[in-house]
Amino acid sequence: MDRTDPPHDLISGHDPDRSIDLLLVNAPLRDYAARPRVTDFTLPVLGMGYIATYAAQRGGFNVGILDAEALGLPVADVVRAVNAARPRWAGFNLLAPTYELSATIAASLVPDIKIMLGGHQAKAMPADILTDPRMVRCEALVIGEGETRTVELLHDHRARGDLPGVMWLDPILRTPVVGGRPGQNHHLAPDINALPFVDRTFLTQDPHFEAGRWEANMVGARGCPYDCSFCGAAVSANPDVTIRVRSAENVVTEMEHLRAALDVTAFRFVDDLFLGARRVINQMMDGFTSHRVGEWARWDATGRINVLARENDAALDRLVANGLREVALGIESGSERMLAYIDKRITRDMIRSTVIRLVNRGIHVKGYFILGFPGEARTEMGETVDLVRELWDLTATAPGRFRSSVFEFRPYPGTPEWTRLMATGRFAPAQLLDYTAVDLTEQGVDEAMRQRDEFNFSSNVQFGEATVDEVRAALVELSHGEHERRTATA
Repeated sequence: MDRTDPPHDLISGHDPDRSIDLLLVNAPLRDYAARPRVTDFTLPVLGMGYIATYAAQRGGFNVGILDAEALGLPVADVVRAVNAARPRWAGFNLLAPTYELSATIAASLVPDIKIMLGGHQAKAMPADILTDPRMVRCEALVIGEGETRTVELLHDHRARGDLPGVMWLDPILRTPVVGGRPGQNHHLAPDINALPFVDRTFLTQDPHFEAGRWEANMVGARGCPYDCSFCGAAVSANPDVTIRVRSAENVVTEMEHLRAALDVTAFRFVDDLFLGARRVINQMMDGFTSHRVGEWARWDATGRINVLARENDAALDRLVANGLREVALGIESGSERMLAYIDKRITRDMIRSTVIRLVNRGIHVKGYFILGFPGEARTEMGETVDLVRELWDLTATAPGRFRSSVFEFRPYPGTPEWTRLMATGRFAPAQLLDYTAVDLTEQGVDEAMRQRDEFNFSSNVQFGEATVDEVRAALVELSHGEHERRTATA
């Protein structure tokens, strides 16, 4: 990217001839001034896309998104672009790995830009964030889904006193205050079938062209009923979220709109429930069948092994007929004890049989794994490594492909695992939140690591029996093996 381009060229979706009411900033996962971004794609910020679309279409506001992660921007460039655009408000999606960079950017903005905060980290640690001196100009911290409350705040920031789940720092007492008055709780769970479809001009890399098709990312539901101990979407970490599923008609209408407007014929459903509940599967497949989606579209989705394991052969065949291309499954561990500990509700036998049934139908499977869980023995981490290799072997000749994606465990505030770690008394929050970017490309793994470089960040804390170095060595070994398999069959 040409750094001499005007700052507005970095901002998506706004009208450059009008002053910007709200600029939503997705901070980079690391400061790319130190080491340039080496991956070529990152998932779009759909949550910001929904907020921007709603504020523009329902509120008439001029909104833009600066996706610094997708653009691979150094922090200094982000600050320069926001200050040059001079929006009334700058909004930040706070995540644990990017919080420090977000706070650095917020502290560097010109004084007349008001700051709005949201995201998982804002929900998990609101008081800590509001009392952070770098966030002193935060006028509103929004907990949960922000579409309708953002519009109210853009109309008049003093509306924060009426809005539930909106917090700020009392200017006199310097203590956090939360707004809300009777009759306003509808803001916490907007009707997702009534929300406008995301305006893709706000998204930096969506749709994107891959494998001969234009592909777009979508969500079919909000909320997750499961309580996986490490996950920010765990139901116990999100008591404010009402689980809601879009109607199949609403989902298919958006798909058909994207096809007509942007020639999109491939879709990735990134929410936890699309193939994670039998009721939702049946509802969506009824809609897909009636609209003959399988004749023109291919789609990927996240799924739950315990749900798919209970589906009969006819139900899986129906997924294929309706265009299912790949399922992403959170397998996480090869140890039966660790699977129970993290509350996955699955077994090794269930994992094997479900993966085999899917790939034998030509459905690709992406398995996610985590190494270095708290309390994990070296032998249990070894069981995970062995399971990955076993699944490679079991699916080697199947019409569908199995691929693995392996991560180092890191704790996120608000999750059940974070609560457990805090209860031990062995850790301070600042210690667990001291994330650093880890450059695994130095270990000579080439594309195997470069294509997932943005995910390599760590607390640098040993949580199980295996040391941090042992965890990373196993991660690199599996990533290298996956890369070899992929290139051998390309």
